[in-house]
Amino acid sequence: MHVSSPVTVSDQSPATGRRSATPSLPEIHDFLGCRTPQAWVEAALANQDIMLIDHKNCEFKAASTALSLMAKYSCHVDLINMMSRLAREELVHHEQVLRIMKRRKIGLRPVSAARYASGLRKVTRNHEPYKLVDTLVVGAFIEARSCERFEAIVPHLDEELGKFYYGLLKSEARHFQGYLKLAYQYGDAADVEQVIERVRAVEQELIESPDSEFRFHSGVPQA
Repeated sequence: MHVSSPVTVSDQSPATGRRSATPSLPEIHDFLGCRTPQAWVEAALANQDIMLIDHKNCEFKAASTALSLMAKYSCHVDLINMMSRLAREELVHHEQVLRIMKRRKIGLRPVSAARYASGLRKVTRNHEPYKLVDTLVVGAFIEARSCERFEAIVPHLDEELGKFYYGLLKSEARHFQGYLKLAYQYGDAADVEQVIERVRAVEQELIESPDSEFRFHSGVPQA
């Protein structure tokens, strides 16, 4: 699957009162192996404090990953330019989540990382140039899943949080496309396709299998 055109995201805002009109993201749906289980949506609504804390942590980790890639691949100009923009944007999102938490009187506390990202990285190759390609594909999956999760939960949230998460859809979709475009740029197309299939299978298993902890990228919550 080669991304050549922008992901279509409807401009219909939840603030208009038509909260059921969630964005249409067919390209991301096609890229992912499955949709978010309803059980995760229900757990998210019941654990919004944890969701926000973990979301904040995810935004910080996304910025850190982008900066790390810039440092490691310091001769890859297109990668540096994209990751610089992405890191700044993710840190803004981090600050925005912090402000929402403050308004809701949600205090900071340690929250363990989900199994998700580490699970995806277990299938990456450790030698170049394949390590870079695999890392970029994993990044594309993380951004795509984030976008799809925002889409899944927006219709069920209160006005403030629903509007905020709706606003993140376009940036997450753009990050997904950016990671995937770089993977094809720095790798062989046939190899990238194989990596996508391999990571897709692992990602689907992580999303659909039982998970002992609720997190933004967790699997099906255990009863």
